[in-house]
Amino acid sequence: MRTCIAFTFAVLLVGCSGSVSREDATKFLDEAEKKIDELGKEASRAQWIQSNFITDDTEAQAALANQRATDYGVSLAKQAKRFDNLDLPPDMRRKMNLLKTGLTLPAPADPKESAEAARLAASLEGAYGKGRYCPDGDAKPCMDIGMIERTMAKSTNAAELLDVWKGWHSIAKPMRKDYARFVELSNKGARELGFKDTGALWRSKYDMPPDDFAKELDRLWEQVRPLYVSLHSYVRGRLREKYGPNVVPEKGPIPAHLLGNLWAQDWGNVYNLAAPAGADPGFDLSAILKNRKTEPLQMVRHGEGFFTSLGFEKLPETFWKRSLFVKPRDRDVVCHASAWDVDNVNDLRIKMCIDINEEDFVTIHHELGHNFYQRAYNQQPMLFRDSANDGFHEAIGDTIALSVTPEYLVKLGFIGKAPDASKDIGLLMHRALEKVAFLPFGLMIDQWRWKVFSGEITPENYTKAWWELKLKYQGVAPSGDRTEADFDPGAKYHVPANVPYTRYFLAHILQFQFHRALAQVAGCPAQGSGTPLHRCSIYGNKEAGKKLSAMLAMGISKPWQEALAEVTGGKQMDATAILDYFAPLQKWLDEQNKGKASGW
Repeated sequence: MRTCIAFTFAVLLVGCSGSVSREDATKFLDEAEKKIDELGKEASRAQWIQSNFITDDTEAQAALANQRATDYGVSLAKQAKRFDNLDLPPDMRRKMNLLKTGLTLPAPADPKESAEAARLAASLEGAYGKGRYCPDGDAKPCMDIGMIERTMAKSTNAAELLDVWKGWHSIAKPMRKDYARFVELSNKGARELGFKDTGALWRSKYDMPPDDFAKELDRLWEQVRPLYVSLHSYVRGRLREKYGPNVVPEKGPIPAHLLGNLWAQDWGNVYNLAAPAGADPGFDLSAILKNRKTEPLQMVRHGEGFFTSLGFEKLPETFWKRSLFVKPRDRDVVCHASAWDVDNVNDLRIKMCIDINEEDFVTIHHELGHNFYQRAYNQQPMLFRDSANDGFHEAIGDTIALSVTPEYLVKLGFIGKAPDASKDIGLLMHRALEKVAFLPFGLMIDQWRWKVFSGEITPENYTKAWWELKLKYQGVAPSGDRTEADFDPGAKYHVPANVPYTRYFLAHILQFQFHRALAQVAGCPAQGSGTPLHRCSIYGNKEAGKKLSAMLAMGISKPWQEALAEVTGGKQMDATAILDYFAPLQKWLDEQNKGKASGW
């Protein structure tokens, strides 16, 4: 028996006859875009209030608005399937596909199962958020994720690091059963939409067949793997010097608890152990900003000035009136830096509790990258107001951050002269511990999850398969024995929260590819100039700005390959830009690693 799916909020109801026309499709898309705009504004405003005035009531209002938008998105995806066999113009077909592939949780059609999936999703994310490690029972205060991360970042006591690492991973144990059921329900919903499983649905949003996209990721990883292996070998050696041969092997994987991060995804916190001799760049940007008595608002003005130097228009006055730059004294707010597009047109904001230091100076440039991207595509139809793929949005902000170089600081008058490039190994090492170390982690999260969705990894092997992938890609080993009584994937937020992760891997590839292409447009590095790619800044170059602006304005109206070509001239992602950027560090690492074990 054929049934109609009624929109909870839409006026339009497509007929139940099974026969649909182009006119039906046009009406459906017009109504969908109108309602998406309305619900998006409602949810954004509720989320903004909740983030800036944290109470039980604002959280409830935000949750309600989000649920309305989510429910409507699910109904649209299922309605769009009715037009699968209809001959439509390319732009309409693209909108239909975006409606279907935009879901991360394709709930089943059965109302009871849909409600169960929503309950499990909330429960899993809530379990992570409530996670606490209580060492020695009640003898010591319980530790939340923030306290544990600070310990991981600062401690060099191997026993303490191991204790808190195991402690945090223990919070995920109760999630296993619920997660297995969640996967079952999500897969059912994905199959109802015509996909093999949820992993295939997620991979289908990248303008290429799902299996081809998976192969593309493997190709990109193989391009950068040699650099990662060199970095891994060097860091392992330095950790072995610090913690001894009984803790760190001469050849083999690095114990997961020693890399300064709970998930070994960012090694920046072990920089002091890995820093090369003479790593001082010759200036301290944090000290410079403080000595200049820089105010938070001025920090943001510097970021805006970067974009206006490229030819972008200034931010609207509402940005300066409605953004949050300083933590209020009278209430708690969510201080995690974020960029907002509240009305899908021009109500741009950032929310950030700015500290006057180098990290926040760079972060502001990154966050404004999101805002300028959001404004650039605001003339597109509503369904096309997004980045070319989900890796692009993160990549743009990071591309701009890569131009925060000593040469840029000279132009701002922060330093009188850029230090000699011979001082750059320390800067490159610090960036590699953040960017290069992340690459295999950014890849393996969804490698595990896609195999779970496909059934290749079963609940009986969740933890075993997790560590097999971490070994394969990262060369990282579990700290202590792990069994299937554990559920180590659940100790990473994005797994219980059901947030796709491949976007971050793509962003790390794309940002360097964009940086290299735009630097070349700006005439840097010029042949024979002696300026390495990592010293290039596109600040002040209008031609680079035109290239960037043309790509941003496309939104998601065309396949990402066409957007990529606007800046790079090619339609294939290319990780060799990372190798070019870190070429001086690779040469240095090769010298340091001579005669030492490589790989794991």
